[in-house]
Amino acid sequence: MKKLIGVLLLAVGMAMPAQAQLLKWGVKGGVNMSKPSFSKNEYKSENFTGFYIGPMVETTIPIIGLGVDGALLFSQRGIKIDENGVTETVKQNGVDIPVNLKYTFGLGSLAGIYLAAGPDFYFDFSGNKKIDGEKIDKKGAQVGINVGAGLKLLNHFQLGFNYNIPLSDTGKFEGTHTNSYKTRTWQVGVAYMF
Repeated sequence: MKKLIGVLLLAVGMAMPAQAQLLKWGVKGGVNMSKPSFSKNEYKSENFTGFYIGPMVETTIPIIGLGVDGALLFSQRGIKIDENGVTETVKQNGVDIPVNLKYTFGLGSLAGIYLAAGPDFYFDFSGNKKIDGEKIDKKGAQVGINVGAGLKLLNHFQLGFNYNIPLSDTGKFEGTHTNSYKTRTWQVGVAYMF
């Protein structure tokens, strides 16, 4: 965990030129809405709703509006599947580390619109699960791509949404039905910068 925090701070520090504003620290939280994409259409799926919360850091180059943000979030993702009329839930509780390149344009510190994109690193700590005798082998670590947009208000508040696209499988059903899946996640949230 100490290595992950060190890597996050190093990435933000390397991206910050000398003329950039000081680092701004804040708190971020919101709602995750996840839905699986299966390799074979054997299951009906529903949206899984979870949450995320944690500290974030941001820096922006004045006038240009280009910056970097990163966060260390406790994040709850998962899937819901319907098999023979029975709904089963597979939760993922873990740490989410998004690092985004962010471009902001608008009315200075009063209000602005931002666009963001970058890598997302997710570490699942909840372990594997069995459903009707089938083992679900979830990946402990996953890399994805984040894309998002939002609104900055009064130099302290941020309202935004992200879409997380995993680059590899999130998990795999092992048993009579071998079927892998990816968990795509919409995030809607708020942040307060100190």
